[in-house]
Amino acid sequence: MIELRTPAEIDQMRPAGRFVASVISATSAAADVGVNLLDLDALAHEMIRAEGATSCYIDYHPSFGGSPFGKVICTSVNDAALHGLPHDYVLRDGDMLSLDFAASVNGWVCDSATTIIVGTPRPDDLALIAATERALAAGIQQARVGKRMGDISAAIGDVAAEASYPVNLDFGGHGVGRTMHGDPHVPNDGRPGRGLKLRAGLVIAIEPWFIPDTDEIYTDDDGWTLRSSTGTRAAHAEHTVAITAAGPIVLTARD
Repeated sequence: MIELRTPAEIDQMRPAGRFVASVISATSAAADVGVNLLDLDALAHEMIRAEGATSCYIDYHPSFGGSPFGKVICTSVNDAALHGLPHDYVLRDGDMLSLDFAASVNGWVCDSATTIIVGTPRPDDLALIAATERALAAGIQQARVGKRMGDISAAIGDVAAEASYPVNLDFGGHGVGRTMHGDPHVPNDGRPGRGLKLRAGLVIAIEPWFIPDTDEIYTDDDGWTLRSSTGTRAAHAEHTVAITAAGPIVLTARD
């Protein structure tokens, strides 16, 4: 069911957005050569405790997950595209790391993701990250009253097409509010002018993720981590966006 939020409710979501942004910023800053993924999860866990927030991940067990997630942040490294389960891995120079985090503050949820390079970057990796960020910005620009969901999806897909990246349609954005994943689904490609008409009060997570040479993924033996079928690196970007009469509000904007 699609739910629309009042302006007052969108204001009530702002603390969750600020908190999620702060965790993404802190874990991004902490990620360095020699840092263990479990240390990043521990940092996010401590920030949740200090804030009095609630993790959206630790007990999360959807149909596509092998078991309850058990951690509080997704850490996807190199060919891991989505849902990377933190494990005993020490980051190396040149690793591509995606961080995806959602939490509830005062009963409201926000969700965000970013991709960084640990240590020395490679030009192709920087181009991939830049494309996901452009696609996210293009999708947000279309998140306006009177537009349609296809306008958001097409804007994301156009950026992928410009870079000659294929697009996986199995996983994309989603509604956000009292829970982390709700209606509507926000595909990362589509046709403009088609689909759900966007109305004030709709709050969605927009999240392009690209693999340069394939749209096929498989589930790692951990039951969660989704990896590219070719072993090629993947990048992911995400913000929680409220559609309002005055335009889109990025609730998880980072400083």
